[in-house]
Amino acid sequence: MKKIILLSFVASSWVLAGAYKVPEQSVNSMALGAAYVAHTDGADTAYFNPANMAFMQEKQFAEFGLTLAHLPRNEFKGDVAVTSGKSEIENLLLPNIHYVSRSIGDFRWGASLTVPGGLTKRWESPVQKAFAEEFTLEVVEFNPVASYKIFDNFALGGGVRFISSKGIVKNDARAVGKPAQREMQGDTLELGYNFAMSYKPTSDINMAITYRSEIELKEEGDANLYLSGVGKQFSADVTVPLPAALNIAVSKTWADSYTAEFTYERTYWSAYKELDFNYGKAIQPLLAPSFDDTKVKAWKDTDTFRLGLTAKINNSLTLMGAVSKDETPVPLKHIGYELPDSDAMVYSMGVRIKSNNNLSYGVAYLHDEKESLTVKQGATESKINGKFTGGGADLLTVGMAYTF
Repeated sequence: MKKIILLSFVASSWVLAGAYKVPEQSVNSMALGAAYVAHTDGADTAYFNPANMAFMQEKQFAEFGLTLAHLPRNEFKGDVAVTSGKSEIENLLLPNIHYVSRSIGDFRWGASLTVPGGLTKRWESPVQKAFAEEFTLEVVEFNPVASYKIFDNFALGGGVRFISSKGIVKNDARAVGKPAQREMQGDTLELGYNFAMSYKPTSDINMAITYRSEIELKEEGDANLYLSGVGKQFSADVTVPLPAALNIAVSKTWADSYTAEFTYERTYWSAYKELDFNYGKAIQPLLAPSFDDTKVKAWKDTDTFRLGLTAKINNSLTLMGAVSKDETPVPLKHIGYELPDSDAMVYSMGVRIKSNNNLSYGVAYLHDEKESLTVKQGATESKINGKFTGGGADLLTVGMAYTF
């Protein structure tokens, strides 16, 4: 059982734009709901807008944070009672580390180690277990970056994205009268890039554009498939894209104390057109509809709008808060138990306390509130008929930052 599983995760869980793709990768970004692109000033600038490193103070910056992601259960109430069920409650720990160097002339470099996405989704109820007994995804990104100051008010930045992923997927349809099971696990390492541009038309206005590339994940490995309890192993491969993302942001500061930032994000999920597993030899005909037939996805690009507010109360205390509107990329026709996604409102807040001239601590909280989702008979290819509630996410981040 090797690498092929990851794409099944990416196809199902990673691509949740709101709850399971985690754009917030530091205390400040969590408190500001990722409305943290134009106005960045800490070590996490390396991740959110490397172009802004060119404008930072002539110091070294380091930051470490840890996020507890609490994923409440999804509940499904079917029009036929036997199809109702609840997913398991999940808790994930997501660390992040950031660093920005001193400048070397007009150049500067930095690096980030983050967990930009992940999910554990498990169902024990019979109908849902047939589709998603377990989907677990871990994604770790190492992102070295550099910036170059072209003018005193204009800079460019960018870097290389190293993506490492691990995952597990299980399906068990025996409880619904089908003798089919699947157990897979694997990993992959892929490359991408990111680019950033910052412009300061005045001392109190920042404008920025950032872009993260699409990454094609081609997984090759082995898959264990079971028919009536008898398992066989197959060589297999499948390709799924991690979509590109564009951020456009502007911030305005008043009296050197109060800052408002508006960020627009376009995520290009339309790159995900279908899911097609390929095997080295023909699998059992009874398993083909579940594990071999091409699954049409036809996802759509999504828009996210974020508004963040920062208030420096004094030299030691900074308060932050934000609200955003997040779209789901999944058309109703392709909703499944492994991905019962819907649009969401996201609310966040946080505080940073400066202990001395070099050291500060912070804590932030974010709540992702998913809309309920009613699926009518015949609206989906999986023939789901009922209502999804719950889901979403609650994230708590603590961190410390140091300059030297």
